[in-house]
Amino acid sequence: VQLQASGGGLVQPGESLRLSCAASGSVVSINVMGWYRQVPGKQRELVAISTSYGTTNYADSVKGRFTISRANAKNTVYLQMNNLKPEDTANYYCNLVQRATSYWGQGTQVTVSS
Repeated sequence: VQLQASGGGLVQPGESLRLSCAASGSVVSINVMGWYRQVPGKQRELVAISTSYGTTNYADSVKGRFTISRANAKNTVYLQMNNLKPEDTANYYCNLVQRATSYWGQGTQVTVSS
């Protein structure tokens, strides 16, 4: 399984970005896809996850601002990030878990700065 993430960039506080992550290869229909983020010197942390059953979970710090969604037919997960804050600056990683195996995409950098 390979994950290809895109959509990061440099934005000002209050602006929006949309991240995308497409999974390819041997993807099964029952899985969990999500986004994590990491800043230098800190552990990678959960941002949001979405199961193939439609349930979602968010970090408290992004609730009400970020929305995770998925297009199962395309094996793609999205992260709509609104009202971005400087503390959202991080490298964002896409993740897929299926059959007890976790896969990671390459990171995409999000920088929020005025």
